Amino acid sequence: MHNEDITLTAGDAEVTVRPGNGGRVGGLRIGGLELLRQGAKFGSFPMVPWCGRLRDGRFLNGATMHQLPLNSPPHAIHGTTRDAAWRTARTSANEAVITYDLVEPWPYAGRVTQVFSLGEDALTLTMAVETYDDSFPAQIGWHPWFNRNLGGDDVRIDFSAAWQEERGDDHLPTGRRLDPKPGPWDDCFGMPGGVDVTLTWPGQLELKVASREEWVVVYDEQEAAVCVEPQTGPPNGLNTLPRLVTPIEPLEATTTWSWRRL
Repeated sequence: MHNEDITLTAGDAEVTVRPGNGGRVGGLRIGGLELLRQGAKFGSFPMVPWCGRLRDGRFLNGATMHQLPLNSPPHAIHGTTRDAAWRTARTSANEAVITYDLVEPWPYAGRVTQVFSLGEDALTLTMAVETYDDSFPAQIGWHPWFNRNLGGDDVRIDFSAAWQEERGDDHLPTGRRLDPKPGPWDDCFGMPGGVDVTLTWPGQLELKVASREEWVVVYDEQEAAVCVEPQTGPPNGLNTLPRLVTPIEPLEATTTWSWRRL
């Protein structure tokens, strides 16, 4: 299957890509500091072909209703590819390309491609969903688990959002937009100028999560890690804000994590 772990290096940065474990980034080390929470379910995994929770595991494509397995009852969450094995297409010292062909329980044929490109002070992650057959709605997102603590003070999360999606009791956006509230968060924010979130581990490292997309989920309710998740739409977006993948128009998105030592 060509899905052995891949190690990328640039300067004092090292990234481990795990095609066989959901196509995730298993580790991001800068000068020996591991930024990502370790473990088979952690690191940073791709959310595709949808992000976050999908209400009741259902979505419409035209007039056709599809039901997906409820892997986070009563909803389906984070897509179908984080538990799958991806295939390595090509690698070099500082870049890797992996692919995954969509299969059941996702009802449509398609291919997802991830590109990981490492520089001395930045990691760029690109993802695309394409189809040569039926069109379907899809989303792309990234779910990194950044360690809350790197051996010094806890991380600080700084961002300025235009709005916060009101979260209902079912953890899904209600459709109302609020002024951003202070944390802790398990919430989706809107940034029309593009995602721009800064993580600062005082005296150690500053890391910026950026994307041209305007949606980001921030989750910091867990003790060990914090999550900053750029995505192409809000949770339940297959229903509320569908972006169609067609044979002539794939869905593509990019996020860049850049850092500097403090």
